[in-house]
Amino acid sequence: MYDAELVAELLNQILVAAHRIERRFGPIRNANDFLSSDEGIDHLDGIAMMPIVIGESVKNLDKATSGTLLPRFPEVDWKGAKGVRDVISHHYMDLNAEVIFDICQTFIPSLIATAEKMQRETTV
Repeated sequence: MYDAELVAELLNQILVAAHRIERRFGPIRNANDFLSSDEGIDHLDGIAMMPIVIGESVKNLDKATSGTLLPRFPEVDWKGAKGVRDVISHHYMDLNAEVIFDICQTFIPSLIATAEKMQRETTV
């Protein structure tokens, strides 16, 4: 068994970060929007910090549940979430706007839906 309170907190951290990405990504229509102005670069910077939070929270969630929770929700690429955290953290100045755009557009909606489902199923 695992600490349900800790799991709830980690899932909340994931959702807060993912919703911040959604909000900050709102005005972005394509990857070039990140690079075409100072405002776009500010959006890129603000968004790019959140996959670090998500990846770290996913790592801690996996550890807190002894690797038993994440495999129950294969609709999310958990290994990829952890890997993106590492890449951004260690190569921040080499951010690829197209990769961040793709993460925002394709990964985040699924992550939110799955994390919300996990919250419902782990707080029963």
